[in-house]
Amino acid sequence: MKGFWHGQAMRRLAVYCGSRSGHAPEHGQVATALGRAMARRGVGLVYGAAQIGLMGTIADAVLAADGEVIGVIPEALMDAEVAHHQLTRLEVVADMHVRKARMIELADATVALPGGLGTLEELFEALTWLQLRFHGKPCALLNVSGYYDHLLQFLDGAVADGFVAEEHRGLLKVHQDPERLLDELLQHP
Repeated sequence: MKGFWHGQAMRRLAVYCGSRSGHAPEHGQVATALGRAMARRGVGLVYGAAQIGLMGTIADAVLAADGEVIGVIPEALMDAEVAHHQLTRLEVVADMHVRKARMIELADATVALPGGLGTLEELFEALTWLQLRFHGKPCALLNVSGYYDHLLQFLDGAVADGFVAEEHRGLLKVHQDPERLLDELLQHP
């Protein structure tokens, strides 16, 4: 496995987040802050290519700061006209399975911002692949305003009930601040 944890700089971060913006303005504010911080540090964005919701917010923030944005979208969603057409690069793939694999392939780490079922599915697939050593790329949550508190309680309960090993629970890094999240990912051994 090749990646920034073997002496290379982190070049790209895959971000999973909502195609909706949610009700709390903090969600969009943190997506914007993460996007700006990524561009400032020379870290490109890999994401699901939508122009709507938090997905569009983070892409616009990275683009506005002259950063790289690679979108990966399944043909079916391209046809639904949700794709962002101002990206550095837009890859159209066959389906969601290919999209998830391609996003991880293009990125050096993954992070989830607030989102719905798709965000959770992408995060847990990346985390499961890390647990199984299909890749060695860090996985993180940006827990905006406690959005993921109940999920984290669930994971702690799964450890307590013997379904998740403590070491595997520890694979998911959790931060509330975009700058600290990037600091940890950039310093990952």
